[in-house]
Amino acid sequence: MSLTDAQRAEIAAHAQETSSTRRPTVPALEAMLYEPQEVLDHGFLRVIDYMGDDSAIVQAARVSYGRGTRKVSEDAGLIRYLMRHRHSSPFEMCEMKFHVKLPIFVARQWIRHRMASVNEYSARYSILDSEFYIPAPDHMAAQSA
Repeated sequence: MSLTDAQRAEIAAHAQETSSTRRPTVPALEAMLYEPQEVLDHGFLRVIDYMGDDSAIVQAARVSYGRGTRKVSEDAGLIRYLMRHRHSSPFEMCEMKFHVKLPIFVARQWIRHRMASVNEYSARYSILDSEFYIPAPDHMAAQSA
């Protein structure tokens, strides 16, 4: 992975910061905040921030009922139902912010499929690294017909 020592120090400093919040938090996401996960040969993905949890999804799904259920098991069942029947709009009540380093061809697919709102490192104002993604021979294939 191509993080510099300065970037690693910055990540460590962010990880040491704590903030109080009145919003729901998710312990599994809190544990991975700022930690880079290696992707491909030069890339990484880091969770920078998030908003929402299972209760936000349940509340959005039950908005017409006026109030949610009182049992976690009922909430889990509702989430499974929503996923199984592809009712995706309640899941849009949660958001995650990522810092991602990825090959240009992957970034173009994200933009093409409208997966994210994106701010991109500018080659107009900054010097880019001389890094290239070269797939392993066993990952190469002919273009799909």
